[in-house]
Amino acid sequence: MRESRGVISLLAVLQALLLTGSVITTLLGGQIGVMLAPDVAFATAPITTFIIGTAITAFPASLFMGRNGRKAGFMLGCVIGFFGAAISAFALYRQSFGLFLLGTCLTGSHAAFGQYYRLAAAEAVPDGFRGKAISYVLGGGIAGGFLGPWAAAATKDALPVAFAGPYIVLMLCTVVAFVLLAYAHLAPPRTHANVVEESPRPFADIVVQPKFIAAVTGAVAGYVVMNFLMTATPLAMAHHHHGDHEAAFVIQWHVIAMFAPSFVTGTIIQRLGTIPVMGLGALLLLVTVGVAHAGTSVLFFWTALVLLGVGWNFLYVGGSTLLVGTHRRSEGGKVQGLNDMLVFAGMGISSLLSGALLYQLGWQNMALATLPLIAATLAVLAWAFTKSPAQTPAHAR
Repeated sequence: MRESRGVISLLAVLQALLLTGSVITTLLGGQIGVMLAPDVAFATAPITTFIIGTAITAFPASLFMGRNGRKAGFMLGCVIGFFGAAISAFALYRQSFGLFLLGTCLTGSHAAFGQYYRLAAAEAVPDGFRGKAISYVLGGGIAGGFLGPWAAAATKDALPVAFAGPYIVLMLCTVVAFVLLAYAHLAPPRTHANVVEESPRPFADIVVQPKFIAAVTGAVAGYVVMNFLMTATPLAMAHHHHGDHEAAFVIQWHVIAMFAPSFVTGTIIQRLGTIPVMGLGALLLLVTVGVAHAGTSVLFFWTALVLLGVGWNFLYVGGSTLLVGTHRRSEGGKVQGLNDMLVFAGMGISSLLSGALLYQLGWQNMALATLPLIAATLAVLAWAFTKSPAQTPAHAR
């Protein structure tokens, strides 16, 4: 277990570095888009290309790591991220919008590789500790949630070329991550009790498992609802006459709420079981909708976004924990890749729809639009729970 703790600590640091870069791209993408885009309508395109890069890379990244190992995959991701940040900085020097979109797409590809830090942690520990391992690694995101905004604010005007500084910081993050990985020892995944060394099963046999369906549904729904509402929050708050400082305060607490529960989510999963915790996450999303619809003061926005973050955490950590138990080692690449591809495809679609629906429906009705997805998620989780064989919570039902 001592070796496992070292691996989990390393992965948590890597998660912090990854999220630092992701937050920089998310915070500055729109502002840079306004500066570089030929039309202000395309201002959010850099954020969209970042998500597209993540979505299209998720599946091949998982297959690559299935063949070559986690360490090789994570190091390749760092190389891609370095060039993505370098191209972004050069694009700012040249004032090229198209080149900047290429850079953010590559940065998204780097994020796709990094999304598997959580699953590498789950593979490094015995069965009953998967949820805790995933939680601790995602908990590293708290540091990134603070470092990203700080680095963006401190360096965006530090160089003669506006906004180039944060992308130099992003390059440094990938270099530090690459060096840490070069000297790290990431052991092959443990052979869990329900993951035997056999030939891969037909893909259709895997994806019809109730646990697989519940894992993917929960992760996708959590990310879609979270991203849909979070993306619209700054615009909605501005529409309701709240200032930038209030919006930044709400988003910062949202990020804290996303990752801070990670230090206890694994323990809760051990005690209650995975699917019940995911159900609790979906119920928190329901409460989020109710709060968002109830009022538009800063307090209502803050409460809704904090609940949204905790609900996402329970669904995503729970879904990741459940997913690891649905496949054999020989099947991990394609199963994990499909899950993350669907998650980030849903995230991309929600990003594209968020702004348009905000202006068409308004913040309160926009929140109500997520109810069918949340209700469907609860139904799937209830169905999967009834289909799951009796297990102790420690085995992450």
